[in-house]
Amino acid sequence: MSEGTSLGMEDLSQDDIGTIEETAEDTILSRQTSVNLVPFVGQRFVSQEAAYEFYCSFAKQCGFSIRRHRTRGKDGVGRGVTRRDFTCHRGGYPQMKPSEDGKMQRNRKSSRCGCQAYMRIVKRADFDVPEWRVTGFSNIHNHELLKSNEVRLLPAYCSISTDDKSRICMFAKAGMSVRQMLRLMELEKGVKLGCLPFTEIDVRNLLQSFRNVDRDNDAIDLIAMCKKMKDENPNFKYEFKIDGHNRLEHIAWSYASSVQLYEAFGDTTVFDTTHRLDAYDMLLGIWLGVDNHGMTCFFGCVLLRDENIQSFSWALKTFLGFMKGKAPQTMLTDHNMWLKEAIAVDLPQSKHAFCIWHIVAKFSDWFSVLLGSRYDDWKAEFHRLFNLDFVKDFEERWREMVNEFGLHTNKHVISLYALRNFWALAYLRHCFFAEMMSTSQAESINAFIQRFLSAQSQLDRFVEQVADIVDYNDRVGAKQKMQRKMQRVCLKTGSPIESHAASVLTPYAFGKLQEELVLAPQYASLLVDEGCFQVRHHTEEDGGCKVVWIPCQGHISCSCYQFEFSGILCRHVLRVLSTNNCFHIPDQYLPTRWCNVSSSSTNTFETATTMKDNSEKIHLLESLASTLVTESVETEDRLDAACEQIAMALSRVKDLPRTTHNAIDIAYNCPSESLILQDVEEADGIIRFTVGNSHESVTLGKLKERRPRDIVEISRKRRHCSGPCCLSVQ
Repeated sequence: MSEGTSLGMEDLSQDDIGTIEETAEDTILSRQTSVNLVPFVGQRFVSQEAAYEFYCSFAKQCGFSIRRHRTRGKDGVGRGVTRRDFTCHRGGYPQMKPSEDGKMQRNRKSSRCGCQAYMRIVKRADFDVPEWRVTGFSNIHNHELLKSNEVRLLPAYCSISTDDKSRICMFAKAGMSVRQMLRLMELEKGVKLGCLPFTEIDVRNLLQSFRNVDRDNDAIDLIAMCKKMKDENPNFKYEFKIDGHNRLEHIAWSYASSVQLYEAFGDTTVFDTTHRLDAYDMLLGIWLGVDNHGMTCFFGCVLLRDENIQSFSWALKTFLGFMKGKAPQTMLTDHNMWLKEAIAVDLPQSKHAFCIWHIVAKFSDWFSVLLGSRYDDWKAEFHRLFNLDFVKDFEERWREMVNEFGLHTNKHVISLYALRNFWALAYLRHCFFAEMMSTSQAESINAFIQRFLSAQSQLDRFVEQVADIVDYNDRVGAKQKMQRKMQRVCLKTGSPIESHAASVLTPYAFGKLQEELVLAPQYASLLVDEGCFQVRHHTEEDGGCKVVWIPCQGHISCSCYQFEFSGILCRHVLRVLSTNNCFHIPDQYLPTRWCNVSSSSTNTFETATTMKDNSEKIHLLESLASTLVTESVETEDRLDAACEQIAMALSRVKDLPRTTHNAIDIAYNCPSESLILQDVEEADGIIRFTVGNSHESVTLGKLKERRPRDIVEISRKRRHCSGPCCLSVQ
């Protein structure tokens, strides 16, 4: 048995807390390239991939390889993955699986022997930026470790990284032989002859896979596919450009639903250009936005042969053509100088900003080694600077930060300051970004983009696969909207303003406003002049925000620019309104883009006609649902029978062909005065449910002959009732 460092967490099913208490020295953020360090509890990484690469490098030095093991959470669901375990490749035991005909498979040899070596990482969010922290580590193996000349032959290490693939592709274009490529890469990496993580055969197989991609024919098929989709739906948009050699240079497209979504929610967009289609050596650009329910929506896609100002300019002009010349108010992009110049020329009226999460992701490489143990303090100060409200405060604090950490000559700090107008909130708060600069929206957008990357295949299929992803996202979004609307709105302050906002705004937007309302009573409102108020926290003796309110004109504004930035009134304004006997938010401060209207019913005659034709049926369905609940709760037999019949009816509905998401949104958003059951509570045998106004409860009395049931049975019966109807039993 080979033994290494052990930190005592051998049981992989334990909780996410390490067995060794962290110290200040243990929280130094590790660089991805620091392969000579041993993992330790408290060590931090910027991503799962960085932790995997670090542990993989450590394992290779020790003489074993690793694999991904258990996770907690799931990408795109809730908070996503919050815990990840990496184990030795010999961990666990082989399991015999029966074949389709019921016979056991032949006993294949396996290297797994139950090795307990592992490293566990858990997702934390310090200063609103997620990082991954090591909470468990053990390097005790129950098998012999391999020598350095043997470990590189393990399958896990016979792989070619993305960067190496790009270089091999470039070498092939330059006419280099495979042996020349290998020798040059050995010299670049400073390794001995024959010690690269891949062999000559691996390189030849990679080059053959590139040759199997018929780029010219695939490009022709892609254009033909776009033409076919255009013939099937005239509202499908696409445009392409051919170079001097009659080859596809650029192509962009957008779907009919995307154009419609842009009309309603195209005020702010994200243009992500950080990914490529390696097999075709083309840059992938994706336009995204956020709807009134805070969900990511797709606007368009582009493939560019080159990454320069001319290419980006063509992409922006084409996108504007798709969207009938309507430019976004604001656009978020990655830190790309060519794209910055193109936006300045082609979208002069749009405010351009950099995605802060792309900048923060580079900090560990830029500053962790330079600052050492002071890196945490510097990063905390940077996030305080990023979130400041006023330009004057930012300038003063920035100078203090540079002096404190001695970063006067650091090129990254100099560049960040020169471009502060593109990322610091103090310079951006007067522009509308629809909460897209928040961490939660960044994670949602990244998860959406990852679905596109997993769809990479033949070019002609790529357009269809993207269409499937967009359609799936629309269906999931419609279902989530319906579920949110069926949930009971919980008022926390009792303020008439809160009730008014709950009846107008979507659950997502109302949740944001409610957060401000809850905090508003902590602030003092002082009248300093006619129509002018100074609002500051009760713990502060001076400073604060300046609120101007002119009731006769219905005008109110705050120096923090919260409303201009997000479309949600700030706590300072809400405090002034509540203390001056204003019980409703003026209509102009309830933006349409955050109101409870259908995202797919924007100014189209077809949608209006459909809503009119279906409204009576929808009203009838709602009335039947409420009557069904009223009659069913009389006895348990009635309740069981209702649940069984509802399940059968729901099954029949699901078997019918699905319509477009437009009809779905119409059904969910059609106003109704009829009785709708939004929530059911059970307490002491009494059933209460919400009727009409979601804050008024109606009691039906105790159930007749209701026998006690355990929690499992109750939850089982409730699950039978769940489904896309106007009824939710919780």
